[in-house]
Amino acid sequence: MCYLPMGSEEESRGKLDARGLDIRTPNVARIYDYLLGGKDNFSADRDAAAKILEEIPHSVLACRQNRDFLGRVVHYLAADRGIRQFLDIGSGLPAGRNVHEVAQAVFPESRVVYVDYDSIVVSHARALLESGASTVMAVENDLRNPRKIIDDARRLIDFSEPVAVLLFAILHFLTDAEEPHEIVGSLTEALAPGSAVAVSHITAEGIEPEKSLAAQKIYQGASAPAVPRSRQDIARFFDGLELVAPGVTDINLWPGRSPGPEAPLTFYGGVAVKP
Repeated sequence: MCYLPMGSEEESRGKLDARGLDIRTPNVARIYDYLLGGKDNFSADRDAAAKILEEIPHSVLACRQNRDFLGRVVHYLAADRGIRQFLDIGSGLPAGRNVHEVAQAVFPESRVVYVDYDSIVVSHARALLESGASTVMAVENDLRNPRKIIDDARRLIDFSEPVAVLLFAILHFLTDAEEPHEIVGSLTEALAPGSAVAVSHITAEGIEPEKSLAAQKIYQGASAPAVPRSRQDIARFFDGLELVAPGVTDINLWPGRSPGPEAPLTFYGGVAVKP
């Protein structure tokens, strides 16, 4: 695995580093990277993460559990559903067991398109793929423009065949005013029967209200706000689709698993198939 160097914070005394990268505003992808134990982050990201951990001490465990959930979902869709094409939107900085690694372990010719609106994330993804694999691609695009995402992905993905759309830890960075349910509906509309949509999303249902509000306030000063939603609101992302058992649930219980290390409910998740 190869990452582009982020550079040192001494490169610049201002808000931007030598490449125009904002190192003073916490970035949600770099906060997540830090919580996962990564090194592609700056002091502003680490400071924000430390404040989040003060309010929600199990955040590191929750992020790791979300990553594990992603791996289980991709393996299930490839091995049990026979899906060979994956569209990972809001992919974030590369980490262990990336989507193409899990999918291609099942079927080596699986096609994967990584999408993120952060140019640095996309640069890292492209560096990871520098071996020139013809079955994997990274594109810079924004979830708020689902039709453009589909158009870009057509360079590698055949939407007349089943596709798995992966929306992990991304939809909670859209406010209700940005109509996230309608965005997911637009993506679903472009999919062929037999395709799948998989979602993980933070919730405040297992956290003390004041702790949740404090964490949300921290994200308000970052590159995107965080909007926890109820199980009912998260289930709406699967409207018109057939949920795979056990439906929308604590990600640690999917699919029908016993809970791992105890932690308060943080993420709901689910997988559904287009009939």
